[in-house]
Amino acid sequence: LETTARIREREKESGRRLPVIALTANAVKGDRERCLAAGMDEYITKPIKRTHLLRVIQELVEKAVF
Repeated sequence: LETTARIREREKESGRRLPVIALTANAVKGDRERCLAAGMDEYITKPIKRTHLLRVIQELVEKAVF
């Protein structure tokens, strides 16, 4: 969460947005909400399906402003 906050702070200076995806094996109630509130773009739990991960990455990259 701290790293995402730092990334988002730097983006204010650059004007570019880096997609951030949370990948976790510890899916605890409220984690998704905390990650999204911290500025992450997506939250994926393990086991990760390759097709799902690739789809999420593609969607985020298409929306991103690098």
